[in-house]
Amino acid sequence: MNKLVVSLFLFISTISWSQEKAELKVYSFSEVEKLHKETPKPIVIFIYADWCKICHGMEKTTFGNKKVISLLNESFYFVKFNGEEKEDVTFLGKTFVYKPTGNSGTHELALELATIDKGMAYPTTTILDKEFGIVIQLDGFINEQKMTTILKKL
Repeated sequence: MNKLVVSLFLFISTISWSQEKAELKVYSFSEVEKLHKETPKPIVIFIYADWCKICHGMEKTTFGNKKVISLLNESFYFVKFNGEEKEDVTFLGKTFVYKPTGNSGTHELALELATIDKGMAYPTTTILDKEFGIVIQLDGFINEQKMTTILKKL
């Protein structure tokens, strides 16, 4: 009877442990600057908008994938940034502000990081190298396989 209880306990513990979802570490720009001084890593910035369904889908699938989470947590700093954020953001010694355009607007930092061929789209994933230079900018949905391949190459 004791062996059965112990076996059942171990089985349930194993199932519970294996079902734990990996947690993606998300940082702010100021946190990344501080951490980067001690441990330089490339930075992955996911630029989204609250109303963007593709952005929400990418958050759930791509950034919910265990392989992607593992790669991001181990080798990168990950920043989620709302391109329509109204709060000022200071990054690399410069303060970026929200620029209203009628009923909506865009944050200057989103424009800086997500403008590709003079246009900007949501979502955009921008990767900065250890010196804060833009390595790659990808607009639109990126599935977990493509993201994994990109992260492994970098």
